[in-house]
Amino acid sequence: MAIVAVIALLASCALSPRGDAPEAPLQTVAHVDLNRYLGLWYEIGRYPNSFQKGCLGSTALYTPRPDGEIDVLNTCRDQQDKSLREAKGRAWVVDNVSKARLKVSFFWPFRGDYWIIDLGQDYEYAVVGTPDRKYLWILSRTPAMHPETLTTILENVEKQGFVRDKLLLP
Repeated sequence: MAIVAVIALLASCALSPRGDAPEAPLQTVAHVDLNRYLGLWYEIGRYPNSFQKGCLGSTALYTPRPDGEIDVLNTCRDQQDKSLREAKGRAWVVDNVSKARLKVSFFWPFRGDYWIIDLGQDYEYAVVGTPDRKYLWILSRTPAMHPETLTTILENVEKQGFVRDKLLLP
């Protein structure tokens, strides 16, 4: 009987996918005060992506709109010619309880997830990711971040299933 149980266990292990197990759902912060979140953010790190290719010194400016949504202005310096690049969009809350899950669109009808997954107690930093873990940004209110804070953030994003080595950091 024990042999049958061992064979059944080995067979189930052989048939189950390896390394393809679904990750735990991405966790957002419990609550975001959007009025405190608005303003200027400096990008400290990000996952590589096509729309920021060649961008240096990226910033994001969030301002309230009369309709309750948020205007988004992303800027950076082009790595090649140092010209200013801008992308204007809008964001809106899709989770009215936490206000940590937003959608953002830079041109209709395309939109993407913008989930706030870590946030400093005084809104001095924020970490934004997508539930598929394809995109990740580390933002700060200042152009540089204390190394200990960054280390803690990196540990936390790894716990959420992001790969630290993929991050582009200064």
